[in-house]
Amino acid sequence: MRVLNSFLLALATIASSHAFSVSMSASSKRVAVFGGTGYVGSAVCERLVNKGYAVTAVSRRGMNPKPGDAALDQVRWVKGDATDPATVKKIVNDADAVVHAIGLLFDVDSGLAGLNRIVSGSGSLPDESSTYDNVTRKTMFNIANAIEGKLSIPSLGKKEKFPLCFVSAAEAGWPDFAGGRLIEERLAPDWLKKYLGAKRTVEARLSTSTKIRAAIYRPSLIWDWTKFDVLPAIPIFNLASAVGVPFVDKTVRVETLADAIVQGIEDNKVEGIQRYMQMEELAKR
Repeated sequence: MRVLNSFLLALATIASSHAFSVSMSASSKRVAVFGGTGYVGSAVCERLVNKGYAVTAVSRRGMNPKPGDAALDQVRWVKGDATDPATVKKIVNDADAVVHAIGLLFDVDSGLAGLNRIVSGSGSLPDESSTYDNVTRKTMFNIANAIEGKLSIPSLGKKEKFPLCFVSAAEAGWPDFAGGRLIEERLAPDWLKKYLGAKRTVEARLSTSTKIRAAIYRPSLIWDWTKFDVLPAIPIFNLASAVGVPFVDKTVRVETLADAIVQGIEDNKVEGIQRYMQMEELAKR
């Protein structure tokens, strides 16, 4: 009888651990946002806080981009280098979900780095180490490695995947469309090829992980009414997408992308490539 009671107690403990694992995956409470001071990252942080999450934002600056904002004032702002594996590991170990919103359009080798002050929603400029490989591939690989290295609680032979949202680019999907690969090879400048190459390398890495539930967002132009640099191009992109130009996607409002990312954390069914139509659907929930 004593043996039976011990067995039942052990089984109850395992079942309790299983329920805990599922609930944390379904509604994670601690979220780390890498690139949290940026245009997309800060919008994600705001929405996560408003939904009751404890948010840690990691960036080179480590400062609230909007002091006095009711939501962003509740974020834990951390100054850190995401290219450093030890820094990333420490942050990931204390998180139940991660968002990667680090990025820049023109890296230090593009010859156009100064334009980031205009096209970047946060107005940040790259330093001498800010290559596409470092900013995109290395930071995301560090995060993926840290997640996969986390200890998980055994739960009846089932392990929930760790939720991770990665902001890629619509143009990363060009090879999937007729003429897209040719357009890139013949017309794309070298800096764009490197930019997309880094995004695709990350996408490929995440697609092979058995421990990560990766939601990969592929927006084209991201905008709101304050982004005067892209406003003139928005109708062009949207019209081209509407008439069926295969390698041009409809533009995405930053609010839509941020809402879709939050849904990617909360909904265990959100996984894989998310184009503008999926983002719009997720943002409506």
